Amino acid sequence: MGDNALVLGHRVSEWCGVAPVLEEDIALANVALDLIGQTQLWLGLAGEVEGEGRDADKLAFHRDVWDFRNVLLVEQPNGDFGQTMMRQFLFDAWHLAQLTALIDSSDKQIAAIAEKSAKEVTYHLERSSDTVIGLGDGTEESHRRMQAALDLLWPYVGEMFIGDDVDAAMAEAGIAPDPASMRKSYDQLVGDTLQAATLTKPEDDFAHRGGKSGARHSEHLGHMLTQMQWLQRAYPDATW
Repeated sequence: MGDNALVLGHRVSEWCGVAPVLEEDIALANVALDLIGQTQLWLGLAGEVEGEGRDADKLAFHRDVWDFRNVLLVEQPNGDFGQTMMRQFLFDAWHLAQLTALIDSSDKQIAAIAEKSAKEVTYHLERSSDTVIGLGDGTEESHRRMQAALDLLWPYVGEMFIGDDVDAAMAEAGIAPDPASMRKSYDQLVGDTLQAATLTKPEDDFAHRGGKSGARHSEHLGHMLTQMQWLQRAYPDATW
């Protein structure tokens, strides 16, 4: 959860100062700030559980690509504004479902972080859904771009619902939901939104995988980390 929020938060922050209009610039910056704030909570908890003296900053800035456990969807490049909003929508729909389930976690700290984060992500999903509908059902050009974005990003959706041994252990302990259990409601929500946007969901459900395990990230994550981690790598533990 922490790596998903961190990587997507950084990706969205790349729009700061260059978004199509001022309102979108501010909105995207706020979404990025929300995600970075959630990152501090999740990675702070991860460092506490690990017990090896690493805090959220250490985990964010002093790990290499293969140590990250984010899904591949969030590390994909921004592309144009429509591609950014399609990626945001596809993630938001999963993110809110995941957080809603985690509110009932048997771990009180996880439940508390999820409850706080869900309030922010509810807004994220509302905004990204409206934008996908507006652009998909907009002009011929905006529709073409949104369909291209959907076709490009859909192969990265399936990974969010593929469980592994860690997911199974957490589900058994009542800490987190079984990822596959959320797929049906996700497909319903996404399908309704895409229909309203006059977009066609790809029929092929092939799913890229490897991000959650760290086994195979896309080439894009490494390039992103060179920018995100540069200061801490060049000047370790620098403060201001």
